[in-house]
Amino acid sequence: MPETILIVEDELSLQETLAYNLKKEGYTVETVGDGRAALESARRLKPDLIVLDIMLPEMDGFEVARILRKEMSAAILMLTARDDEIDRVVGLEVGADDYLTKPFSMRELLARVKSQLRRARLLREEMGKSSSSAPAHEVLAFDNLAINLTRREVLLDGEPIQIKPKEYELLLFLAEHRRQMLSREFILERVWGWDFIGDSRTVDVHVRWLRQKIEADSSNPTRIVTVRGGGYRFEG
Repeated sequence: MPETILIVEDELSLQETLAYNLKKEGYTVETVGDGRAALESARRLKPDLIVLDIMLPEMDGFEVARILRKEMSAAILMLTARDDEIDRVVGLEVGADDYLTKPFSMRELLARVKSQLRRARLLREEMGKSSSSAPAHEVLAFDNLAINLTRREVLLDGEPIQIKPKEYELLLFLAEHRRQMLSREFILERVWGWDFIGDSRTVDVHVRWLRQKIEADSSNPTRIVTVRGGGYRFEG
């Protein structure tokens, strides 16, 4: 069954170009031109990937991503008109999986789309395996922090915390390598995939989010420790 992609782009010529090229690759494609329509279409369509422009009528891409990330795990590839680090960081903070700066080549966009969809397929396969073979309550516990592998849930003091899919994957990877120093590049390769085109700052952003959720004092972390000149180490 073809994977489904929702394109959210108000520039009609670009919207049509993206749709044409993605359909040629065999994907099922739907297009909308504003933020509110994006929410309606995403909720109805349940796409595998959303290509989301930042500058949109009605509601900007940041707000669309923030809302949808709470409701679904579809991969989000953000398009930004400026090569601005603030836009990229904010995009990651609201839940985007990757970003692409305009103007871009169609070859690069297709490569990123394939990369994100491949990651989503692998994640679904892993979830299927764990649900069929894992014990009923397989849990990694570290004092008041627990990671429930079966439910893909993180609990603090016994209460579930809101956590994005990529944050969960990162925390689980760190926990599985407890007390080992892991470089940013190694983390990026293993959690995001060897073909991820972003840089290691993506890891720093996600570590910061995790610290805000699981550390008693995120400015003085004791669970996810920075190793100077190296990377990160999970102490539990």
